[in-house]
Amino acid sequence: MSRDYEAFEKILVAAQERVQMRILAYCILPNHWHLVLWPRKDGDLSEFMRWLTVTHTQRWHAAHRTAGSGHVYQGRFKSFPVQSDEHYLTVCRYVERNALQATLVRQAQQWRWSSLWHRLAKESEMKSHLISGPLSFPDNWTRLVNQSLSDKDVEAIRPCLERSRPFGRKQWVARIADTLGLTSTLRPRGRPKNNAKGTKKGS
Repeated sequence: MSRDYEAFEKILVAAQERVQMRILAYCILPNHWHLVLWPRKDGDLSEFMRWLTVTHTQRWHAAHRTAGSGHVYQGRFKSFPVQSDEHYLTVCRYVERNALQATLVRQAQQWRWSSLWHRLAKESEMKSHLISGPLSFPDNWTRLVNQSLSDKDVEAIRPCLERSRPFGRKQWVARIADTLGLTSTLRPRGRPKNNAKGTKKGS
């Protein structure tokens, strides 16, 4: 399994160099992964993710000799924009504590296949491919990552992961959703309720 993780990191670096994508945080888990990315221009995210997933699929099948046996990914990747304030730090905490949340380690920094581990490592090639993003991580970042997120934060992030809803303050979310054509992600799920009085067709 560790060879699969290492192979994915190499593809991540290759994709970054190909598209000049800024990688802020990530965590690779047994059956999924999370990335926090900062594109430089429109179209970069789609190009980056397309090359990353296609190349990973091809190399994974080649390594496991399973070409033609099925899909590695189920559907298209999901993404959502994040406001460059404390919401950004909350998302990075969510991502970097994923292995801890999944009880794969006792402390988040022990998970070898995450940006947190690489930032703390004395020697790490991946460290040079990471930046702190629009906000610097506070000095007590590792302790913060190991602390559970509040129920409020978790509940706020969930629809963003599921529906690509922007994550930020209310006014910012409304503005970004309108700009990026994501207003449908702000509406409640489900079919609209029928009018209690109904309508009567004319004769």
